Amino acid sequence: MATVNIRRDVTDPFYRYKMEKLQAKVEGKGNGIKTVVVNLDSVAKSLSRPPAYLIKYFGFELGAQANAKPTDERWIINGSHDAPKLQDYLDGFISKFVLCKKCKNPETDVSIKDEKITLDCKACGQRSDVDPRLKLSTFIVRNNPKGGKKDKKKTRRERQREKSANGEDASPGDSNNSENGDDADEAPQAGSDDEVIRQAQAIEAETEIKDDEWAVDVSEEAVKARAKDLPSDLKRALVIEDGDDEGADGPSSYEQLGSWIIETAAEKGGVTNVSDVEIYLKAKEFGIETKHKTCAVLAQSIFDEKIAKQIEGRAGLLKKMISSERHEKAFLGGTERFVGQDHPALVAQIPAILLGYYQNDLVSEETLKAWGAKTSKKYVDIATSKKIHKAAKPFIEWLESAESDEDSDEESE
Repeated sequence: MATVNIRRDVTDPFYRYKMEKLQAKVEGKGNGIKTVVVNLDSVAKSLSRPPAYLIKYFGFELGAQANAKPTDERWIINGSHDAPKLQDYLDGFISKFVLCKKCKNPETDVSIKDEKITLDCKACGQRSDVDPRLKLSTFIVRNNPKGGKKDKKKTRRERQREKSANGEDASPGDSNNSENGDDADEAPQAGSDDEVIRQAQAIEAETEIKDDEWAVDVSEEAVKARAKDLPSDLKRALVIEDGDDEGADGPSSYEQLGSWIIETAAEKGGVTNVSDVEIYLKAKEFGIETKHKTCAVLAQSIFDEKIAKQIEGRAGLLKKMISSERHEKAFLGGTERFVGQDHPALVAQIPAILLGYYQNDLVSEETLKAWGAKTSKKYVDIATSKKIHKAAKPFIEWLESAESDEDSDEESE
């Protein structure tokens, strides 16, 4: 992939700050013509800015509509625009929203406070203001998810990653034991980091199942019997609302996808033998690969009794399919159905399952907290939902403790 200096006015070939050249692909014709910026995610990562900032900047400068929240990772600007022209506009974005005003270094962080955007340079320490009259400045301020002190807060996962990068022990909750002279053998408190991870590991160890105990009967008679029962089973299992395929003859696309996964798993001797690529292509064939309800289907059909151990292996597929908060909620709802109704023996594994979702970046911390705060009868009956949420309580308390832990750290500094 061809790269260029982030500051294109610098001709030094050894300039350390580089990015990919923008790649643009024009699609459609007439009034439907549009430009897809193929590698916007990579370029935005090199600039340490959200790709939404870049696409909106292009839209403002070109006077064209640009989608800042694509569901399929396709960053689109209406109209026909070639890559060299977009690269020129990108220089303007970099000058206004990336480079330090003092040292012209791109190592800056964006800070937003009181509707004021500041670039904090990690190279020279200079703090410089961004012109608030720019259209993108208004967009950035309005789309800032949090304000004030909370901007500086980091999730537990981010702090663990920083510890790993610094060569520290990344295991949560144990960083202060030796320094404070705490007894290393002291039992972890309920809801602590160590306790949650210990429970997850213990659950996985206790639920270890031998292959011959969970292998699927793949005889022709068994496969036919399962296939015969699948449509009605899935219709009861899936909560399909808001109309996709409603009123159509026969099973919906969601039911067909779920049926296909389970049937294929039966034929191949287990759901782990159905590849991510096969599942994605089948969802795409049904035209539901971007739908949030598809995530509920996947939660119920791509795992078996070893779900806690299978999450990491399915993370690639799920990251592609789970693209918004709505997708995350549907995925959690499908999980409630899978565990609470289809596999009630797995209720005790809920902390391990949620931990797997969290550690693999499948469901955000905010969505998990919101889910844990409220039971629902959308996917299971209310009694089952309460049972699942009760089992999840130690994990949710662990998430909630992250903010209070950080507040304590800040006060002690």
